[in-house]
Order: sequence, then C-alpha cells, then structure tokens
Amino acid sequence: MDMAAAPAVIKQHLIDPEICIRCNTCETMCPVGAITHDSANYVVDASLCNWCNACISPCPTGSIDNYRSMPLARVYSLQEQFGWESLPAELPREQLLAEAGAEFAAAAIDAAPQASVAEAGASPFDSAAYGATLPPWSAAHPYTNLYGPRSADKAITATVTGNFRVTEVGQTAGSDYDTHHIVLDFGTLPFPVLEGQSIAVVPPGTDEKGRAHHARQYSIASPRNGERPGYNNLSLTIKRVLQDHSGQPVRGVASNFMCDLKVGDTVQVIGPFGTSFLMPNHPKSHIVMICTGTGSAPMRAMTEWRRRLRSSGKFEGGKLMLFFGARTQEELPYFGPLQSLPKDFIDTNFAFSRTPGAPKRYVQDAMRERAADLVPLLSDPNACFYVCGLKAMEEGVVLALRDVAQQAGLDWDSLGAAMKREGRLHLETY
Repeated sequence: MDMAAAPAVIKQHLIDPEICIRCNTCETMCPVGAITHDSANYVVDASLCNWCNACISPCPTGSIDNYRSMPLARVYSLQEQFGWESLPAELPREQLLAEAGAEFAAAAIDAAPQASVAEAGASPFDSAAYGATLPPWSAAHPYTNLYGPRSADKAITATVTGNFRVTEVGQTAGSDYDTHHIVLDFGTLPFPVLEGQSIAVVPPGTDEKGRAHHARQYSIASPRNGERPGYNNLSLTIKRVLQDHSGQPVRGVASNFMCDLKVGDTVQVIGPFGTSFLMPNHPKSHIVMICTGTGSAPMRAMTEWRRRLRSSGKFEGGKLMLFFGARTQEELPYFGPLQSLPKDFIDTNFAFSRTPGAPKRYVQDAMRERAADLVPLLSDPNACFYVCGLKAMEEGVVLALRDVAQQAGLDWDSLGAAMKREGRLHLETY
C-alpha cells in the first residue's frame, strides 16, 4: 500500500477552545474554507485542511497551533469539536500503531493529510491571500499575552472611567446600531499597547450549559499613550449586538455587558493581542485606512496618535487617507469628531449604503473614485494600507485595490505579493 497516498494515521489540526478568543482570524485566513465556528467553538475540518499553515502565524493566542495524531478512520468530527470545552488528550502511541496496522510503524504517526486547494473549492479570487502577517518594518515592538490563559497571570481587572454613545440618535437611528466608546483604566498594573492591537473582555456569568463565558475580542481605539495621555488607560469601540449577521434577534453577551457598564464598574481583561496590524513609526510614512462600523477602532487609534505627534511638532508630513463606510450617517461612529479634523491632516471619504433617496455606496466605490490618489500610494514603499470591518467587505476592497492598480498599468500579482511581504497591506475582518 502507498502510505503517502493513504496514511492510516494523520496529524489532525485542532483549535484549543480554552485559549481561543473567538477573533475569527483563523477562519478569515484559511484559503480552503476548512475552519468554521458556532456560538461555542472554532473547529477544523480534517477533510478540507491541506496544511497550508496560513492560519498559524496570524493567530493572536496560539490556540490554532495544536494537533493530535489520529487514526484516519476516526478523526475528530466537526460535531465532536463543537462540543469540546478543552482539547482531548493525545492517544497513546501503542493504540495508534495497533489501530493503524503495525506495517505503518512510527512513520505513519508523522503523516499529514493532503488535499488541494482546487479540490476544496477555493474562490477564484482569494482576498485573504494578500493580507500581511508581518508588521511594517518601522512598527514599534508590541507586547502580547501579558494576561490570559498562557501567561503566569490570568485576567487583569480594569475599571470603567467612561462610557459614551458615539452614534447619533436621529430619526433613522436606533438601538440596532447603538455604538459606545468605553474607557478602561488599569491602575498601577502594566498594560502596554500599540495602535492596531486588541484586548479580550471576559463577560461575567455562565452560558446556558453552565460554562464560563468565552472572552470576546475588541480592537483598541486609543493611541499608545492612552485615551488620556499619561494615564494607564485605553478605549474600545463596541456596538451593542441585538441581531446576528442574518438579521435574527440575538443579545450579544459581551457587547451588551460592556455597553451597559457604568463609571466605576470593573471588567476582566486578557491580552493584549496582535503583532502585525500595527501602524508604521516612520514619520513620513503614509497610511490608508479602510473600515466600516466598529472597524474604525484601530483607525481612530492611528489617527489620534498622528494628531498628537502633529500637535507636538513631531509630525513630518506622512499622508493619512480614510475610507469609512456605514449604512447611514447616524450609524457611523465618531462622525462629529471626524468632521472637525483639519483637511490638511486627514483626507476623509465617507460611503453610506442606506441613505434614503440616494444610491447605495460602499467604501470600494469611494476608493475607485479616488484611484488617481491611490495609485502613487500603492507603489510607495512607505505607504501602508489597513482594512478592518465585517468579512463581507474584504473581497470588494482588495478587488478595488487590484482594479486601481491594473487600470494604472501596474501588475497586481507582483504588487500584491510585495505589499504582503513588506507588511504594507493588512486585513482584519470578522
């Protein structure tokens, strides 16, 4: 028998549910659709996983980097994985050899399943393939996993020092897009962060099965020196979740807990997370930010840090360009403060898809309209692009970048690969 063609034992790729913060990074990065999730766990389909390892380095916690040697005839099913609260123990080597057949011996245990991307039915255009897993060359050094499952200290306690609604309350506005700006203070405990990083909040209480709630991840909306400079604090942008992506009523555990917090309340936090979605430190670097909804959080952090540098006289002219989308103006977080920023500081482009009496307009439409200004930035090694928001926006945005490049006579395949390799195109969608 050809062992390479039909291994009796495979090394099955699994996700540790105790460490995973359900950030969706792995599912976003997987080019063959092998990773999926339900309300409890993220799981890997062994019949689709081709061991491309695209999901390994972007994972902020390392929960994705887990394996179990299993007889091919009884790999862990998706249903089994969905029900896990922790990873099962490795099967004894003797049991593996007995179930696989002695003729396979030790080599079989190291075998991995093979599948082609074409067999898995990958999309002809894989936007995730262009997302960088390395930070820009000039980014500051990030600290990660200081508190949480894999650190010596578990969750850290933060105190709420501010909770403000940042979406308008207008005729068409409502609780379905009630978005809050929440400030957390860490007191005397160290919690260093950079623009583009995230934290995870651990909601109190238990789920319907009596298990402690999983941590929920949120991007940091404040710059490295705090929401209030000189204080050990940070801010988050959180939308109150009252329906799922299909429009069905649901009450988000963490989002409603956070949006209802009062000043003085405490929150359990783990992290920080993130090593690649970081802004460049080079003072003449250009930053293009493309976001929807609460995907604006890291963009606010980057913009505010640049604004503070400018006010201190340390800003040397790097261009800031923002493409910001929402259903309506009322739903767009920070709309008022954005309007007050100087035009020579940031080039802001809004796109609204549900404005009564107006055609639908998305961020990719605004990008195509500004193609003449994007082309030189695509070619500039000092320009970095950041995309953050719902997963549904990602393909349209990357396709718009491709179209802008190709219409200018640039080879997108080589340009896109270079931007990924150089840490210039970052995708963080969920």
